[in-house]
Amino acid sequence: MKQIERIQLMERHLEDAQKAVAALASALDDYERAQEAVAALSEYYGSKTWKKDLKDDEEGRLPQELKRGVLSEDGIWNVLEEWRELQERLHR
Repeated sequence: MKQIERIQLMERHLEDAQKAVAALASALDDYERAQEAVAALSEYYGSKTWKKDLKDDEEGRLPQELKRGVLSEDGIWNVLEEWRELQERLHR
Protein backbone atom coordinates (compact mmCIF):
# COMPACT_ATOMS: atom_id res chain seq x y z
CA MET A 1 0.00 0.00 0.00
CA LYS A 2 1.31 3.37 -0.94
CA GLN A 3 1.70 6.17 1.57
CA ILE A 4 -1.23 8.29 0.28
CA GLU A 5 -3.55 5.26 0.19
CA ARG A 6 -2.52 4.32 3.73
CA ILE A 7 -3.17 7.81 5.05
CA GLN A 8 -6.55 7.94 3.29
CA LEU A 9 -7.48 4.54 4.74
CA MET A 10 -6.43 5.57 8.24
CA GLU A 11 -8.41 8.80 7.85
CA ARG A 12 -11.53 6.75 7.06
CA HIS A 13 -10.83 4.57 10.09
CA LEU A 14 -10.50 7.69 12.25
CA GLU A 15 -13.79 9.12 10.97
CA ASP A 16 -15.58 5.79 11.52
CA ALA A 17 -14.18 5.51 15.04
CA GLN A 18 -15.16 9.10 15.89
CA LYS A 19 -18.73 8.50 14.70
CA ALA A 20 -18.98 5.23 16.63
CA VAL A 21 -17.63 6.79 19.83
CA ALA A 22 -20.08 9.71 19.59
CA ALA A 23 -23.03 7.38 18.89
CA LEU A 24 -22.12 5.08 21.77
CA ALA A 25 -21.66 7.99 24.18
CA SER A 26 -25.11 9.27 23.25
CA ALA A 27 -26.65 5.81 23.61
CA LEU A 28 -25.01 5.36 27.02
CA ASP A 29 -26.41 8.72 28.13
CA ASP A 30 -29.89 7.51 27.13
CA TYR A 31 -29.27 4.19 28.88
CA GLU A 32 -28.25 5.89 32.11
CA ARG A 33 -31.31 8.18 32.00
CA ALA A 34 -33.57 5.15 31.49
CA GLN A 35 -32.37 3.33 34.64
CA GLU A 36 -35.09 4.92 36.78
CA ALA A 37 -37.81 4.16 34.22
CA VAL A 38 -36.78 0.51 33.98
CA ALA A 39 -36.73 0.17 37.76
CA ALA A 40 -40.24 1.63 37.97
CA LEU A 41 -41.51 -0.70 35.23
CA SER A 42 -39.93 -3.69 36.95
CA GLU A 43 -41.62 -2.82 40.23
CA TYR A 44 -44.99 -2.17 38.54
CA TYR A 45 -45.07 -5.31 36.38
CA GLY A 46 -46.94 -8.09 38.15
CA SER A 47 -47.73 -5.94 41.19
CA LYS A 48 -51.18 -5.66 42.74
CA THR A 49 -51.50 -2.24 41.13
CA TRP A 50 -50.65 -3.62 37.68
CA LYS A 51 -53.11 -6.48 38.13
CA LYS A 52 -55.86 -4.02 39.12
CA ASP A 53 -55.06 -1.80 36.14
CA LEU A 54 -55.17 -4.83 33.83
CA LYS A 55 -58.49 -6.02 35.29
CA ASP A 56 -60.02 -2.55 34.94
CA ASP A 57 -58.86 -2.45 31.32
CA GLU A 58 -60.30 -5.87 30.58
CA GLU A 59 -63.60 -4.78 32.11
CA GLY A 60 -63.72 -1.64 29.94
CA ARG A 61 -63.26 0.84 32.78
CA LEU A 62 -60.41 2.73 31.14
CA PRO A 63 -60.79 5.34 28.38
CA GLN A 64 -60.55 3.87 24.87
CA GLU A 65 -57.98 6.46 23.76
CA LEU A 66 -55.62 5.62 26.67
CA LYS A 67 -52.35 4.07 25.56
CA ARG A 68 -52.03 0.79 27.41
CA GLY A 69 -48.89 -0.93 26.24
CA VAL A 70 -47.85 -1.36 29.87
CA LEU A 71 -50.87 -3.57 30.40
CA SER A 72 -49.81 -6.12 27.82
CA GLU A 73 -47.81 -8.84 29.51
CA ASP A 74 -45.38 -9.06 26.62
CA GLY A 75 -44.73 -5.32 26.40
CA ILE A 76 -43.08 -4.85 29.78
CA TRP A 77 -41.60 -8.36 29.94
CA ASN A 78 -39.90 -7.92 26.57
CA VAL A 79 -38.33 -4.58 27.43
CA LEU A 80 -37.15 -5.87 30.83
CA GLU A 81 -35.62 -8.95 29.18
CA GLU A 82 -33.92 -6.84 26.51
CA TRP A 83 -32.62 -4.55 29.27
CA ARG A 84 -31.11 -7.53 31.13
CA GLU A 85 -29.47 -8.73 27.91
CA LEU A 86 -27.98 -5.29 27.31
CA GLN A 87 -26.65 -5.21 30.86
CA GLU A 88 -24.96 -8.56 30.27
CA ARG A 89 -23.36 -7.24 27.07
CA LEU A 90 -22.10 -4.15 28.86
CA HIS A 91 -20.52 -6.19 31.64
CA ARG A 92 -18.65 -8.67 29.45
